[in-house]
Order: sequence, then C-alpha cells, then structure tokens
Amino acid sequence: MAQEARTPGDPGERAAELAANLARVEERLTRACAAAGRSRDEVTLIVVTKTYPASDVRLLAELGVRHVAENRHQEAAPKAAACADLPLVWHFVGQLQTNKARFVAEFCDYVHSVDRIRLVNALSAAAERQGRELRCLLQVALDKEESGEADTGGRGGVAPADVPELAEVVRSAPALSLAGVMTVAPLEGRYAGRPAEAFQRLGEISSGLRRNDPAANMVSAGMSSDLEEAVAAGATHVRVGTAVLGVRPRLG
Repeated sequence: MAQEARTPGDPGERAAELAANLARVEERLTRACAAAGRSRDEVTLIVVTKTYPASDVRLLAELGVRHVAENRHQEAAPKAAACADLPLVWHFVGQLQTNKARFVAEFCDYVHSVDRIRLVNALSAAAERQGRELRCLLQVALDKEESGEADTGGRGGVAPADVPELAEVVRSAPALSLAGVMTVAPLEGRYAGRPAEAFQRLGEISSGLRRNDPAANMVSAGMSSDLEEAVAAGATHVRVGTAVLGVRPRLG
C-alpha cells in the first residue's frame, strides 16, 4: 500500500521512502508479469510525478527511473527544464488544449492524450517549429463504446469507432508518429468497475491499429490501483503515481 508523502525534508529520508515504494511497485509488476506469462521487460513503468517537485524527479532518476509523466503543462515545462541534464523520457498524460500544444512540444517525447483532429494539427505545427518529433498515443474513451458520446468526467478521449480515422490523421501529420493507444479505466458505462474487461478491449483496439501500423505497439493502461489487470491484458506501459510518490496533497 502506498505510503503518504512527507513534507520535503531530509533528502536521504525521502530517497529511502521512494526506494521502498518503488520496490513494492516493482514486486507487483514482477508478480503480474509472471501470472500473465510475460517477461518483466515487456512492461515499462512510467512514474507520474504531478504535484511533486523536481527534487523528487532527481531522486527517482538516481533510483533508476527513466520514464516520468506530467499532466499539466504549467508544472511540467519548468520541471523538465530543471531536470534537463537527466537521462529521462518525458510523457504528457493530461488533457491538452490546442493553444497549449506548443508548450508540450518543447519538452515531451510522448503525448498520451491525443483525442481529436484539432489537437493533432496543433501538436504537428508545434513540433515542426521545434524541429523535433512527437510520438502520439490515442486516448480511447471506452465509455463511448456504445453511443459514441458519453460523459467522460473531463478525461476526454476518442470513441473506439473513431480510432482508425484519427490514427490516419496522426500518421499523415508532419513531425508526429503514431505510438499506440491509451485509456483510463472508465467510471461510466459498461466497463465501469471492470478494469480487466476495459483493458482487454483496449488490447483489441490496439491489435486493429497494428494491422495497419505495426510500429504503433504501445498500450498505455493501468495505474496504481489496477496495474495488475492492465499487465494481464497486455499493457506495455503502466502509469503509476501514488504508489511510488505517496498520496498527493489536495489541490486548493
């Protein structure tokens, strides 16, 4: 169980806390991979560092973490700049307004929340200006499976039926490449409270995508509470925050 994060104090104490939390997450991942008949190397841990300082990112890097994620560009950009000397891969996992795409394009390697054509166009233009390539994951809203529209609680996402069209737009966009798919276990609809089935459905969508684009093989699913179900369903990347960094403070 994740430990509550302490107020920043002794770096040695915080490093020990993070190391212990990472070890617990690693044990869970190892057990989940073994149960699924998968190699541990098949699953990449992305540590979501939102609301935590750059000093924690540095400690995580010292502990061997290479993939970190943020969900707010206002926090992510300065944190990435402060850690620019570290060998890190940066992921953006939050909802993104089109007029903020330029900020994300400055530092991110992967954007997990691509869900509409206007955002694809904005990211493409921003990445071209930066002279870099962004790898994009389509965020799939599984609670739009039946009607095509649903309340996603502000999470966003493209309906499963619209994935092929959006994938083609990403493939055609300059400075972007299609990396795969992402989802968050739905709170509404047929998959509410059934993360295992939700992640299995995402795996089916991923298989369909790979028929046209074998390189789009990332499946980003699972967080602190449901990473085992995600691994069992074939996730290649899990996004874990609380179980590593501790319970986040309330945002006022």
